[in-house]
Amino acid sequence: MALELVVVPCLKDNFAFLLQDPATGQTAVVDVPDAAPILAALQARGWTLGQILLTHHHDDHIQGVPELRAATGARVLGAAADAHRLPPLDQALHEGDAVTIGAETGRVIDVPGHTRGHIAFHFPDSALAFTADSLMAAGCGRLFEGTAAEMWESLSKFADLPGETRIGSGHDYLDGNLRFALTLEPENPDLISRIERLDRLRREGHLPMPSTLAEERKTNPFLRAALPQMKATLGMADATDAAVFAEIRARKDRF
Repeated sequence: MALELVVVPCLKDNFAFLLQDPATGQTAVVDVPDAAPILAALQARGWTLGQILLTHHHDDHIQGVPELRAATGARVLGAAADAHRLPPLDQALHEGDAVTIGAETGRVIDVPGHTRGHIAFHFPDSALAFTADSLMAAGCGRLFEGTAAEMWESLSKFADLPGETRIGSGHDYLDGNLRFALTLEPENPDLISRIERLDRLRREGHLPMPSTLAEERKTNPFLRAALPQMKATLGMADATDAAVFAEIRARKDRF
């Protein structure tokens, strides 16, 4: 039975993600930008939080951990490489480590680029991946600590996942990301359709999260850096994939 997912908007444009195994009631949350909305979502459903999964050390992903931990007694899991910058960890994680929520086992993926110690969580049976500020909806995070080559390698790990994988990214930057994507591929029909669908979701008051990896492959310029048509658009037909990605990232930084 797949994990039940609840998307919890936090702060101005952050997301936390509640996950529960329906068979056992075991519950986890990915990232804690703010404890209050997460506690409210738990109370509304009568769920008891057991684990807090952290993707990286930025304050807008961890600042609610002390309050949430005090209120629930949940265990905190995060990257061993970032342990010195995270709240105290009950379990330090490395790439390939297992994370279990009830009957489902996920795995940890190292995805440096945005930060050195950024990790993601993939739950294959539920077709879920929590990518935070590495792979984002129609975008990717800024390269605050890592290199373009590192981020391209990280994104390539996600690109190998099944297309039906739902992507839980850390922020709602979708409008700006899609506007930027349109500057590179103004005639991309999938991109135009996604923009139209987003407009409809906004009007109806629905969250545009999570997306699917299949949708990201068709519309996210950062995942499309290896495509001949993208290289041609940028005048980089003979460049490496990582170099093309770096150019796209640089253009987005100036957008």
